Amino acid sequence: MERREFKPRTDLAVEAQEMFVEQNPDKKHELDGIIINEYKKGEYKLTRVEIDKKGSERVGKKPGNYITIESQELRKMDPEFGRKSSIILGEEIKRLMEEHTIPDDARCLIVGLGNGYVTPDALGPNTVNKLYVTSHLFKLHPEMIGEGDRSVSAFTPGVMGLTGMETSDIIFGVVRKTNPDFMIVVDALAARSIDRVNTTIQLSDTGINPGSGVGNDRKEVSKETLNIPVFSLGIPTVVDAVTITNDTIDYILKHFGREMEEGDKPGNALTPAGMDFGERREFTDEDLPDEEARQTYLGIVGALKEDEKRQLIREVLRPTGHNLIVTPKEVDEVIEYMSEVVASGINQALHDSVTPENAKHYLN
Repeated sequence: MERREFKPRTDLAVEAQEMFVEQNPDKKHELDGIIINEYKKGEYKLTRVEIDKKGSERVGKKPGNYITIESQELRKMDPEFGRKSSIILGEEIKRLMEEHTIPDDARCLIVGLGNGYVTPDALGPNTVNKLYVTSHLFKLHPEMIGEGDRSVSAFTPGVMGLTGMETSDIIFGVVRKTNPDFMIVVDALAARSIDRVNTTIQLSDTGINPGSGVGNDRKEVSKETLNIPVFSLGIPTVVDAVTITNDTIDYILKHFGREMEEGDKPGNALTPAGMDFGERREFTDEDLPDEEARQTYLGIVGALKEDEKRQLIREVLRPTGHNLIVTPKEVDEVIEYMSEVVASGINQALHDSVTPENAKHYLN
């Protein structure tokens, strides 16, 4: 049987870059064409990735700008932290709009991709339900338009399984009819790391391929296909079983590595007594033991390189049909919380009348 290269499911540009480095450790110099700038902003890590044509060929992502906002604190779903997150997201959307010279009176169409009946895929529809939309007021009740309001319309096209139509065809039809000046597309994403599920927001100016993160590529929705700027915004809500298994193996090794660093024996690390299962434990790459120690703990599996380990797990799970797409059990609360963060960030970016102080009043 022909052995095919395994490419983990991910929609995140930062993960595509990480995969290239993992699979080609001796070719880091070939990341020419990719500019990465990382910033620390309070509890957030901001990463801005700029990919040109040369870099696109290496990491498999379209040329353009990708911004990620990451924080493990998002998982706590604290309302005040959500408010801060929406402010940062709004600032990044504004910055991207300024780079594309979007004028203040430009009309925006917001599209909420996904299936509202499948909770981990409902980020787009739930966000649309919370947006401050005004295009109908501009046409029918201009006296209700406040200073700083922008013409904004929004809709949810559904998924092919429910409509029988290509999602992109529906979007193209609406664009031709309404003639917006630019578009924002919101969608749930897939990640290749457990740590990025529900903790990362990605914003880009490259458009989107609906369903690409879980292997269901559809027609591209982008500036090249619509002739208007298309910004995509998403949050990873799912990972596959390969990722979960791989990350679990890494966590076991890091746990051993930390225990050995603290002077404990590997046997003690497996003893439930004294372990606090209610406390979240953060691991870092520094906790990972060296190759010899990894092989001592887990034999052949411990000595495998990252891409080899993922390939092995996939080869084991795929024939059994167990490479499932998985989401955290509290996904209902997560989607409600994150859709509010995203909607508030978009509202603040598009309407000068919406400020951090009054943003909550504009959420539907």
